[in-house]
Amino acid sequence: MSTTTELQERIKELTCLYEVSSIIVNADYEQLEQTFNAIIFSLKKAFQYPEITSIKIETELVTTSTEDVIFSGTTIVSPIPIFNESKGQITAMLDTEARTDAFFLNEEQLLLDNIALKIGSLIERIEIKKSELLMKRQIERADRLAILGEITAGIAHELNTPLANILGFAELLQTKLEDDPQSLNDLNKIINNAIFSREVVKKLMFFACEMPFDMAPINLVSVLEESLRLLEPTFRKKAIKYLVKIDEETLMLRADTVQMTQVVFNLLMNAIYFSPENGLVTIEASQTSKSIILTITDEGKGLSKEAMKKVFQPFYTTKPVGEGSGLGLSVVHGIVLSHKGTITAKNNIKKGAIFEVELPK
Repeated sequence: MSTTTELQERIKELTCLYEVSSIIVNADYEQLEQTFNAIIFSLKKAFQYPEITSIKIETELVTTSTEDVIFSGTTIVSPIPIFNESKGQITAMLDTEARTDAFFLNEEQLLLDNIALKIGSLIERIEIKKSELLMKRQIERADRLAILGEITAGIAHELNTPLANILGFAELLQTKLEDDPQSLNDLNKIINNAIFSREVVKKLMFFACEMPFDMAPINLVSVLEESLRLLEPTFRKKAIKYLVKIDEETLMLRADTVQMTQVVFNLLMNAIYFSPENGLVTIEASQTSKSIILTITDEGKGLSKEAMKKVFQPFYTTKPVGEGSGLGLSVVHGIVLSHKGTITAKNNIKKGAIFEVELPK
């Protein structure tokens, strides 16, 4: 190769590095495939034999290549390092059948290595930005729930006293209206509605983590078995099956038995409600050295984007009017939070929703 030819090749390589740097600086993180295609176009021109060279970029996020991918011939590869791990590669393929004297230059391997580093840095920035956005959303959501918790706790405390007075005076009136069936019937309606309102207040206080609880060692397996026994008729009535996946007979943790039963009940009732006829609800429980993990999966329609954001907020419900108060999952969230645990909701890959509760032992 003459000095002039060598100089031309170096200029092509330097031009490619400059173009790729500009492409990456101006990259739209939402259009990564277009960015990679632009890099491939620039890289292909930089090779000694561009007309018989094909380029392929493979990453966990996007895989793309030139249209004329060659499956036989000479190949050079550069791994793409992402956070010090090889998580992809760039491959350059040379069609030596089209031209038997064609070969890759050492400088072309170096060029490929440099481009791989630049792509790795780009993907690292994308991953960092995604993590930052996710963290920001989680903090904003936690702030909203904390504010809601404070508001609902205040409302609950303010309502408790008048509700207690309504119930107390209504029960006193019952003894004075024994000879007036119509008035007694109306009074019973007042009492029943006051009791219902008191239960709503109680749920609000659960959400706000204001309910007293008695922490003691309990076996979660026993809580699950008792809950399933009580819900057996509901499963049969709705024609829904359930599958229990628990390998151990004992899963001990410190918790309030009543509140933990309410967590299991609410999650199971939610799964039953959204499961189709002949659907399957799967209950899984396991443990690590520090925590107990409970997972309940249904085969319903899953969670919309809006529901995913609001699922644990009080009074949010996707059920028809009159079929839900929107407090069930917010109560679960409050109880889990008061036990220093976490609860997450996500969609199943196949169908339905998954609720996972992790509680410290």
